[in-house]
Amino acid sequence: MSAPERPADPPVRAIDRVLAFTALGLAAASVICFFAIIIGTAVGMAQTDFGGGVWPVVAAIPLWGLPLALAMIIALLVMSFVRKGRAARRS
Repeated sequence: MSAPERPADPPVRAIDRVLAFTALGLAAASVICFFAIIIGTAVGMAQTDFGGGVWPVVAAIPLWGLPLALAMIIALLVMSFVRKGRAARRS
């Protein structure tokens, strides 16, 4: 007696991969910038001006990057659930 065949998973689209890798890269960059700010403050850069140079960009990456990465991951999950639901309905 053989087991019923399980339908094959639907193929992963290019937009899914782009969203996944972009969210991963953005989250990693945000965490790195977050630790750069912590290390810069601990080393004694608090006496210097964090408002000049590259520091405003370094401070903005975690501020905007982490919520954007979270939104991308949620969009990726929704797209994946919809894709798998449609594939299950077809079979």
